[in-house]
Amino acid sequence: MGSLGAILKHPDDIYPLLKLKMAARHAEKQIPVEAHWGFCYSMLHKVSRSFALVIQQLDPELRNAVCIFYLVLRALDTVEDDTSIATDVKVPILIAFHRYIYDRDWHFSCGTKEYKVLMDEFHHVSTAFLELGRSYQEAIEDITKRMGAGMAKFICNEVETIDDYDEYCHYVAGLVGLGLSKLFYASKLEDLAPDSLSNSMGLFLQKTNIIRDYLEDINEIPKSRMFWPREIWSKYVSKLEDLKYEENSDKAVQCLNDMITNALIHAQDCLTYMSALREPSIFRFCAIPQIMAIGTLAMCYDNIQVFRGVVKMRRGLTAKIIDRTKSMADVYGAFFDFSCMLKSKVNKNDPNATKTLKKLEAIQKTCRDSGLLNKRKSYIIRSDSRFNSAVLVAFFIILAIVFAYLSANRPKNY
Repeated sequence: MGSLGAILKHPDDIYPLLKLKMAARHAEKQIPVEAHWGFCYSMLHKVSRSFALVIQQLDPELRNAVCIFYLVLRALDTVEDDTSIATDVKVPILIAFHRYIYDRDWHFSCGTKEYKVLMDEFHHVSTAFLELGRSYQEAIEDITKRMGAGMAKFICNEVETIDDYDEYCHYVAGLVGLGLSKLFYASKLEDLAPDSLSNSMGLFLQKTNIIRDYLEDINEIPKSRMFWPREIWSKYVSKLEDLKYEENSDKAVQCLNDMITNALIHAQDCLTYMSALREPSIFRFCAIPQIMAIGTLAMCYDNIQVFRGVVKMRRGLTAKIIDRTKSMADVYGAFFDFSCMLKSKVNKNDPNATKTLKKLEAIQKTCRDSGLLNKRKSYIIRSDSRFNSAVLVAFFIILAIVFAYLSANRPKNY
């Protein structure tokens, strides 16, 4: 659960945190008994706990397809990410990966921790893939083939221009958006979304991750992973790694703000995509990560800590987003609130201030024009952060009840 300090500062996080904890335990109990499906869902919990929670809400047939799609692309990404694999070994694997998913005997040892387990026991994923409906298989195969080819291209080429950056993000994330849209359509629960909107859904998430993960990527051993486009960072420093040094702090923050301004280009497309979704579980599955993305951008903006450590949303706010995102009113409200938060941090002396403000105002106008802002209660920006003693007392009472329940149900050793 969240840290005690964060809970004391935000006591209204308590209930969503407890619900998230219980939902996580419930999801872990829903793991199928069949060995291959059991492996896939157990692995899903290990490589992405938040994704595993959201996916549980989907229709069972679609849930299985999305689970396998995610793990196949995770495996492909593990090959790409492993900087210890020689290029002449890595590139052919990436290009042929779409064929390996049909081979129950294929595996390739790479990656670390849970990702190594995924790669070593990939036959479980292949076995589950072969049980999916043909329309799901074709969608997964197509996206895997295109993504592998794109990854192979950028193994040998650096991200130089903004067009390169958009192309790379298309291959590693935009195609995920296209693939999910195809799976939704194959389930007969949604119409097929335009490729441009599906692509933006992926790019918004991927660019957020690339911005947030700068320090982790630049410090990668044995070789740095560089995804920020030279066209942007070269305006501020001579080498990308120079952004992490204290003497370049002012330039680093300006570069960071430039990158975030670029990511905001995709926000309105994402709102358009989500507003067309009909099925509630698919809507939540898509909406929660997008709200997390704009929230993360708001926290990263003008924040030197991106170059010093990890910047992420507090767990209580994450729990609120997961618990309370149910309609487009909630999405418009969250995008509006986070864009307000981001707008309040824009320094008029920043080189990209005018461009940033223009994009934020466009997002806010879209949210206002929806006519739905007054139909939701803002829980992201609070004018009153004073300590609520009544809520805190309730929190400790709930904790006592939970502890007593767990103690009463603990297995006894005789």
